[in-house]
Amino acid sequence: KERPNADPKEVDEATKLVEHRQKSLGEPSEMALLSRLHWWTVEYGLIGTLENPKIYGAGLLSSIGESVSCLEPAVKKIPYSIDAQTYAFDITTKQPQLFVCTDFQHLRRVLEEFASTMAFKVGGLEGINKAIECQNVATCEYSSGLQVSGIFTEVITDENNSPIYLRTTGKTALAFGDRELEGHGVDYHNDGFGSPVGKWKQTSASPELLTNDQLHALGIVEGRKAKVEFVSGVMVSGKVENILRRDGKLLLISFSSCTAKYGDRVLFNPDWGMYDMAVGERISSVFNGAADKDAYNQVALIPKERTIKVPSYAKRKRLENLYAQVRKIRESKAGYERLGEIWETQQAEHPEDWLLSMEIFEILDQTDQQRELKTKIEKFLNEKKGTTKDLSTLISWGFRLVEYHKRPEYQAVLHDSPD
Repeated sequence: KERPNADPKEVDEATKLVEHRQKSLGEPSEMALLSRLHWWTVEYGLIGTLENPKIYGAGLLSSIGESVSCLEPAVKKIPYSIDAQTYAFDITTKQPQLFVCTDFQHLRRVLEEFASTMAFKVGGLEGINKAIECQNVATCEYSSGLQVSGIFTEVITDENNSPIYLRTTGKTALAFGDRELEGHGVDYHNDGFGSPVGKWKQTSASPELLTNDQLHALGIVEGRKAKVEFVSGVMVSGKVENILRRDGKLLLISFSSCTAKYGDRVLFNPDWGMYDMAVGERISSVFNGAADKDAYNQVALIPKERTIKVPSYAKRKRLENLYAQVRKIRESKAGYERLGEIWETQQAEHPEDWLLSMEIFEILDQTDQQRELKTKIEKFLNEKKGTTKDLSTLISWGFRLVEYHKRPEYQAVLHDSPD
């Protein structure tokens, strides 16, 4: 739609395709829910009271039409809450309802409420399932701080529906504090990674907090065979080759000749090589992407399409200069006598433009100056309205905005605002 001289047939086909895909969407992802909250606030948000809301959303402020129509009773006003995430939106049409927050602290409270439900805060089974559903690189962080980055494909749960074992497929990397652990990059974990989650039967302490002396008491010593039995029933046994700590917490125990089982299911076979067992009582956070993106070589996808930009050729630059002159007159409240000359130039060089005429008309209306010029501009705009339906709508809304700006409540807000 934004492309100059776009084929109406192509626009119609693209619109129908967008509508079809919007109707075919399944359960919204966490990102989709977040985008809805963004839409109903940053783009289309209102602030104040339900009876007398003010606009702060960029999408509304940038639209002459909707900046007027959104305040009319026909558009339902709803108190802003986390329930806004359940309202889908259609970018191709006017919004049937809008959400009003009382102030920006109210907005912040709702966003914090939503953030508290997100996978990066909640972790656990819910977060792991979101990582599996996204089918892209994600990171699960153990309560020890160990970060496992890869494409998650499986989580095993116990009878209480708690995660007890997770698995990735393909390139995986281990990190701590968003920095890849030496020797645990995608080249080493090229075929995926799997590890238990949870407490050990041999101790009531969180496993990541165990000291070396406590490990020795449990028979876990480098160079010796050891067995770790999890409360969940997962069993890991083999020769301890390395014990890795960071910031005083136990992150990883590496076994050779290792077997990992859950009941009759073999989770790891000695023939598969070294087994790196993650340590952590729970999955405390899950988030999209790799923990150490540079080391993981996770390159941001660059779309093939490019934003359509209207070229700023010489004629357009002259028009932009006319707009700049009018803006300077409006802001400085001086030089009104030049408005006639500017309008005549616009009429001669840019007869297709109407918005500059509307801006000059509003200045003349507000200052009650050059009534003859104001009448000529009003006549031009009314004639322009008759050329197309879209122009008729836009120019009509422009006139309505001029009238709205004269209302006492608008003037009161304007005068109370800091310069």
